[in-house]
Amino acid sequence: MREDAKSPALAPLKRRTFLATAAVTAGASATATAASASAAGPHHGPVDPPLDSVVRLLAMPEAGRGIDWLRSALQVAVELELSTIPPYLCGWWSIRDRGAEAARLIRRIIDDEMYHLGVVCNLLVAVGDRPRIRAAAPTYPGPLPGGVRPGVTVYLSGLTRTFVHDVMMAIEAPEEPLALNDSAAPTIGAFYGAMLQSFRTEAPQLSARGQLSAHIGSDELRPVETLLDAERSIDIIREQGEGTSSSPADSFADDHPAHYYAFGEIYHGRQLQQTDTGWTFTGAPVPFPDARPMAQVPAGGWPSPPTPVQQVLDRFDTIYTTLLDSLDAAWGDGGPRSLNAAIHAMRALEEPAVQLMETEIPGTRSTYGPQFHALP
Repeated sequence: MREDAKSPALAPLKRRTFLATAAVTAGASATATAASASAAGPHHGPVDPPLDSVVRLLAMPEAGRGIDWLRSALQVAVELELSTIPPYLCGWWSIRDRGAEAARLIRRIIDDEMYHLGVVCNLLVAVGDRPRIRAAAPTYPGPLPGGVRPGVTVYLSGLTRTFVHDVMMAIEAPEEPLALNDSAAPTIGAFYGAMLQSFRTEAPQLSARGQLSAHIGSDELRPVETLLDAERSIDIIREQGEGTSSSPADSFADDHPAHYYAFGEIYHGRQLQQTDTGWTFTGAPVPFPDARPMAQVPAGGWPSPPTPVQQVLDRFDTIYTTLLDSLDAAWGDGGPRSLNAAIHAMRALEEPAVQLMETEIPGTRSTYGPQFHALP
């Protein structure tokens, strides 16, 4: 895949914006576009946004953004945060050496996304609703929830440079303000900002009952009990990437590159560093890791797999369904016990996933991988 000097991977450094804009990454090369279309399958063009889309939620006048609007917006945020985790897990599981720099970068991002999911779930409970997590489970390959970034199709695959560029970097692509116009779909940064403004305007009564506390990666999930707590929770998400455009110094104050740039380091094979001409991927080498050759999961799942493979697929999907059910229960009346069950299920997914990734698809050099199908 050709690297283009105008590619967003070489754009001036900004904090990543989570799912950024609805436009296809500005300046992507024709080669990258062709690779994306090939990997993602046919694109049928834009469709009218669903009623629960980011576009329609932000089209609501501010005067109409009451508590019901806030609950709907937070549920969409749950779906957005949840949708990134399976493809990132597939990329991480496929790496043979977990000590590799790429594995470390991806694992940190997975922890961030799980923390963000916990934050929006707590916010939703705080305003008197409960997250619908199993109902929000995405289907792959498919678009991102909420109608954001039409033209990007998220699929499941082992780690390849094409997958890093066309899925991981496409999901996390930073906002390019000069490329936006009146017809551009709103950014997720604007979406989170609207939710923050709604909290301030509506000043809803917040309840800590049913919220959860947990250590997730390097972050600590805490209950939201006051407006200040809500503001801080949303600011944390935005500071970790959802919609801010801070200076490079701010972006790297925690010594971690924003998600888009972390994936960019894997794609370009070099760390991001500041030079006389700006921020470029010309730093220390980031070797592309040896990865299990998991093929892209086709629409509907693997067709007619051998019986032993089907048994492992079923085992994975059973554990995955338990994970979703446990998360639903955790923010219902199950509390910490259900959350612990979800964490246990999350860890249990790795063994069947790796087993699938080490099972060759007949007649190919590629292997199977998890489908992330929630059972009925």
